[in-house]
Amino acid sequence: MARCDVVVLGAGIIGVSVALHLQARGLSAVLMDHAPPGEGTSFGNAGCIEGSALFPVAFPHDPLVLLRHALKQAPESNYHLADLPALAPWLWAYFQKSAPAALVTTARELRPLLARARAEHHLLAEPAGAMDLLAPTGWLKLYRTPALFAATTAERALADDLKVAYTVHDTAGALALEPALRPRFTHAIHWHDCDNCSDPGGLVKAYAALFERRGGLLLSGDARSLRRAGPRWRAETAEGPVDAEEAVVCLGPWSLDLLAPLGIQLPLISKRGYHVHLAPEQGLQLGRAVVDVAGGYALQNTRYGIRLTTGVEFAGRDAAPTPRQVEQDIPMARELLPLGAVRESEPWLGRRPALPDSKPIIGPAPGLAGLHLAVGHGHWGLTLGPVTGLLLAQMMAGDTPFTDPKPFSARRFL
Repeated sequence: MARCDVVVLGAGIIGVSVALHLQARGLSAVLMDHAPPGEGTSFGNAGCIEGSALFPVAFPHDPLVLLRHALKQAPESNYHLADLPALAPWLWAYFQKSAPAALVTTARELRPLLARARAEHHLLAEPAGAMDLLAPTGWLKLYRTPALFAATTAERALADDLKVAYTVHDTAGALALEPALRPRFTHAIHWHDCDNCSDPGGLVKAYAALFERRGGLLLSGDARSLRRAGPRWRAETAEGPVDAEEAVVCLGPWSLDLLAPLGIQLPLISKRGYHVHLAPEQGLQLGRAVVDVAGGYALQNTRYGIRLTTGVEFAGRDAAPTPRQVEQDIPMARELLPLGAVRESEPWLGRRPALPDSKPIIGPAPGLAGLHLAVGHGHWGLTLGPVTGLLLAQMMAGDTPFTDPKPFSARRFL
């Protein structure tokens, strides 16, 4: 039987980052997952470390926009009708938290995490030998009509207030940044504080390898085996049981499989999304992520090709794939860029673990001594991994947190 100070359950970007920060504070940590690091949700994202992010992806309030989504005419979203009754309470809470005033509150509460996100990534990427995977070139949001651009007024005002850097471009200005683009848009915003990652899964693997080089133990096992063993927590691994004083749940969309039997019910769902890689033509290389606001999808230069990552699909976590959005987005992407064949036979399906207020839970699990949570990062898992690890490790070690953790407490739901 192995013994350690902390067992961290889940080897995605959140779990690996938590393990590294606990290790840096002198705690012996075991990182446990049934799969290799970085091969779940952390693998299939848009590859943006968005220090400049402000408003989360929101539920629309405009009745005409809502109608487009309901009729499945908006490529930004899709849904499974059979799953809507189960999702309805979550969607109603999400709608409420997407009101303009609520979005501003959320953006202000998240700003300390997002503002520090890139710096914390660099503190891990440099010793991990992974800085070559990051390009500090910002990201570009394209608006195909003046009306879509006009809808950014509140976001730009908040950015000005919070000193978040951006530049507004006309078509010619955006083409100077990304010459391969075709002029199918009227405006663009270049958000400067962003690293573009050419291999998100590879970045997580590099961080995990750093954890092991520093003496950490990476073990294979089923996180659902976690249980109390006297005053300690015990998890079963392929190498035998591991006992720890404390445990951290970083299981993303699978967190409730463990937490619900322990009596913790959270409003956590999977905002599903897909990606494919398209062959770039004419030697195309994007210098930064490009988001086509009209389609709700992102394009990113990766080592696998140009990655197209879709918007949101509302369906059961384990429901059958329905890559309708990929089929809608690819023609739109080809209007913008010279893109060739899709390189996968089937789109990759990922599950973003999401809470209705678009903020993660970072902190202790109420009522369960020694159990901690780092779940529900939604669209910002890759961005917030290292800074989540920092905040949680500070709390667990009894250090002064760099920011008030109260907005991220699980007690807001329990």
